[in-house]
Amino acid sequence: MAAPEPHPKPQSAGAPAALRGVVQGLHHVAIAVRSLADAQEFYAGALGLDMGEPEYVAEQAVNVVVAQVGGTRIEFVEPVDGESPVAHFLEKRGPGLHHLAWKVQSVEEALQQLAARNVRLIDTTPRPGSHNTTIAFVHPSATGGVLMELVQDPD
Repeated sequence: MAAPEPHPKPQSAGAPAALRGVVQGLHHVAIAVRSLADAQEFYAGALGLDMGEPEYVAEQAVNVVVAQVGGTRIEFVEPVDGESPVAHFLEKRGPGLHHLAWKVQSVEEALQQLAARNVRLIDTTPRPGSHNTTIAFVHPSATGGVLMELVQDPD
């Protein structure tokens, strides 16, 4: 009798079923922080990550700093006022993992496919994101409790 695999392969690897064929891969992981300066002290100081310059994203009332680690992109998101969705997240849950972002060819097409499957969306139309990206968010109630972002890189 053969020994079982220590980590069996999932039946549907990769993106959620509603996004299969739309998602090209993981774009980034976002961490909500109260202070980018404090985050940089640990992630750059203690871990040695090369962190970029802050970028203000008016649409979301946040400052964003990106660290690239090998093939993984980590975004640190700091609210600039108490009305930012990230400020509400921090108030309710504290600092930590905020969302997973999926790279897509077209946010608009991905939203159409999700809407056709009755997936609950936060955004029904694309909006501007950091670094000239186009984004939209999928509601955590549709994804097992994880806030997910769809990201289309600039051409």
